[in-house]
Amino acid sequence: MLKHFILFGIGGITYLIIELLWRGSSHWSMFFLGGVCFLVVGLINEKSRGNIPLLLQMLVSTIIITTLEFITGYIVNIRMGLNVWSYYDLSYNIMGQVCLLYSILWFFLSFLCILADDWLRHILFGEEKQKYRII
Repeated sequence: MLKHFILFGIGGITYLIIELLWRGSSHWSMFFLGGVCFLVVGLINEKSRGNIPLLLQMLVSTIIITTLEFITGYIVNIRMGLNVWSYYDLSYNIMGQVCLLYSILWFFLSFLCILADDWLRHILFGEEKQKYRII
């Protein structure tokens, strides 16, 4: 449980930093979203044990991250009216909360998340490094 709490915190802080660097601002809700996303991507990787190709892990991670971003956006932006972000001006958006461009970016960022999760689990918790299959 402590391991997941630590990984959640690292994921949340990293998400905030990415937002600050990319957009110049962030919101406290992004810490929680980032923590959950990082945990889920890590759990997919942990459960795969090298049996799921890396590209498939990245695709599944992208779908989950995009779904979590939509749910968070729906709650934070639409229901609560906080207007933390809006993708209405971007093509192929869903209710202004997610869009194709950022989903594609998450596909590539998920690769870094998978590697970071493995590295952190190895360094912090002594877990064995994963072996990867691209396809």
